[in-house]
Amino acid sequence: MSEQLVFREASVDLRAVRANVAALAAHVGTPHVMAVVKANAYGHGAVPVARAALAGGADWLGVADIAEAIALRDAGIDAPVLAWLHDPDVIFDEAIARGISIGISTLGQLDAVTDASRRVGAPARLHLKVDTGLSRNGIPEEDWATAVESAGSLQESGDIVVEGLFSHLSNASPEEDAAQRERFEAAIATAEAHGVAPELLHLASTAAAITRPECRFTMVRLGIGIYGLSPWSDSTPDVPLVPAMTLRGRVANVRRVAAGTGASYDYQWRAPRDTTLVLVPLGYAEGIPRQASGRAEVWIAGKRHPVVGRIAMDQFIVDVGDLSVAVGDPVVVFGDPATGAPSADDWAVAAGTINYEIVTRIGHRVQRHYVE
Repeated sequence: MSEQLVFREASVDLRAVRANVAALAAHVGTPHVMAVVKANAYGHGAVPVARAALAGGADWLGVADIAEAIALRDAGIDAPVLAWLHDPDVIFDEAIARGISIGISTLGQLDAVTDASRRVGAPARLHLKVDTGLSRNGIPEEDWATAVESAGSLQESGDIVVEGLFSHLSNASPEEDAAQRERFEAAIATAEAHGVAPELLHLASTAAAITRPECRFTMVRLGIGIYGLSPWSDSTPDVPLVPAMTLRGRVANVRRVAAGTGASYDYQWRAPRDTTLVLVPLGYAEGIPRQASGRAEVWIAGKRHPVVGRIAMDQFIVDVGDLSVAVGDPVVVFGDPATGAPSADDWAVAAGTINYEIVTRIGHRVQRHYVE
């Protein structure tokens, strides 16, 4: 890629996305692989990431809501896509007309999508979600038999096609995951007893897909892993993954300050010695977590340097000591730790959060640059 930088830039290596999907797909060995590109592909860019994931071997895409799915269709992506989180007043007509598969988590949604399919004149493609213990979305276990009985009848009448059954693990412990898997298997058996036996059965996201073969069934949903990040805060996957995003900026200002000089709001930091401070033009408006003030590091001129003072809305300060730095020099906020730069995980630790949040929060002022 060109080394010429813009003021704020998130460089996304689509080669890494393809390679990560291919490595994960080879590891899990399931007949189907869903690449989850919700929330603008975890901040990486939904359309380019979706195309890269499909090129890497995914045959399904997953998003949270129908608007995200429609955006993929508008971009010319015709691969199977599932949307599973719906506004209470959502109208399913366009989703059905555009071949978007719909996740169903309530009996009311099943009724609404059936009405929409009759208006459109085409069967709705559904994945029925059962709540196996996460206590979020999903049809409660006590309603599951009623739901699959109704779905079986609607499938016979041609109003719907049940493509899949799914749920989501808590990843709380091996014992909790095993209990959820057993509840999912029981839900599958109940559905089969009512004539609902789809090919697509999916329970595992990245973490379970890597470590729990018994939870893979016929499809896995790969989220954080396709972006080259670990689903665990305290360990790395056995599958070799490469972080896809590098967040960069340029030095906006340089000043030499004397010992005792305060920096940024509240003067929570004062220079312990004569030193050089540089200004980086990214702040919490760009998704840089304010909680990482005084705890994170960035990469400038081949070395890590500490972020000092309060992170502000548009900017933060870095102490580079006696290093010679000029306005316009590149700054890597986070990227591939193999290069020596801080990682999204490092920033997550500094902010007391998870890597998912670090990349997903990158704001609209940061230009995305794609490396093909």
